[in-house]
Amino acid sequence: MANCIRCGRQLPGFSFGKKVCPWCVHHEAYQRGEIAGDAPQPVMRTPWVRRGTPSISLTQIIFGMNVAVFLGMALAASTVMDFSPQETIRWGANWGPLTITGEWWRLLTSVFVHGGIIHIAFNMWCLWNLGALAEALYGRWTYATIYLLCGVGASLTSVTWHPGVPSVGASGAIFGLAGALIAAFKLGEFSVPREALSGTLRSLGAFVFYNLILGFALPGVDYAAHIGGLVTGLIVGAFVALIAPQQDHNGRRVVIFVAVALALAAGAAGLAHYHGIPLRLGRAGIY
Repeated sequence: MANCIRCGRQLPGFSFGKKVCPWCVHHEAYQRGEIAGDAPQPVMRTPWVRRGTPSISLTQIIFGMNVAVFLGMALAASTVMDFSPQETIRWGANWGPLTITGEWWRLLTSVFVHGGIIHIAFNMWCLWNLGALAEALYGRWTYATIYLLCGVGASLTSVTWHPGVPSVGASGAIFGLAGALIAAFKLGEFSVPREALSGTLRSLGAFVFYNLILGFALPGVDYAAHIGGLVTGLIVGAFVALIAPQQDHNGRRVVIFVAVALALAAGAAGLAHYHGIPLRLGRAGIY
């Protein structure tokens, strides 16, 4: 398909020679004062996609990884509703007695493990929407790094708050994406029409607010992971927006991500020290 000559997005099929996408047409009309500020903003299905971009998005790959792990668990447990804590731990859940004593990889693997069909269905629905937006605006590798860092930040907060409770799910990383996007839009990282920006911020704010309320109200929801992921995303998003807002600022972004990773590692070391356990990698038994 042809690409818009203004922003590079793919034009919809059967555009019949058109060179400018509906998003840019609307934006330019708004700048000329021809439409009201509250007029509906057209949404392109795959914004900012240029020639040469892989047809399979990173969001789809992450989605598939979560589903693949869930199917493996379902086949092993012969159920899709609710997996036992022992089953989730076997598949990589974040559980203090193993995580803090050396199996730190659980901070990441737990992000791809879910407790049941309802759990993964809700998380994947949120990922499909927020992930697509974050990937389109940040680019693949920055989006992937933010997602993983926020997942680790969420898991670290969770195991700090309640080390004796197994924790699983992608919601902490998804909250991190929401936090990064909120920080980016608030600090003006992306050039977006005012009416589209306000609508996006309202949607992100509502997502964060209602899910945090649900996290506190419903039993079994890891609100600590939600808060940890959100805060990590806000911090990373703010640094990227202020220091490396453009996608070609690769060097600056690497420095930011390394600094955040070191801060998370320091947090893990502090957690191990708090429990009187030497920081180490590998199986070390139950404390």
